Amino acid sequence: MVQPTGTAEGADDEPTAGESPGDDGVAPELDSSGRNRKRAVLYALPFFALGIGNATLILVWGIDPLWAFAQLPPILFTTALTYLVFSTDFLDNR
Repeated sequence: MVQPTGTAEGADDEPTAGESPGDDGVAPELDSSGRNRKRAVLYALPFFALGIGNATLILVWGIDPLWAFAQLPPILFTTALTYLVFSTDFLDNR
C-alpha cells in the first residue's frame, strides 16, 4: 500500500505518555523538572482561601482566637497535600 508523504511506515497514531487522545499534541506547561506548578497553585488556592477566610471570620466574630489558630495546621496540610498531588501529576496514571 502507498504511504502518504511525510509519514513513516512504522509510525502509529497512539498518544505518547504525556498526551491524551484529545490533546492534539498540546502538552501542558511544565517546568524543567517536569512539574506543573501553575496548575497546582490554581487548584490549591481555593483550599487555602477558604481556610484563611474561615479563620478570619472566626476572629472577626469575636469567638475565642484559639479556634482560629487551631484550624490553621489542617488548612496548611490540606493545601500542601493538594499542591503536591497536582504538581507531580500523581493522579494521572491511575
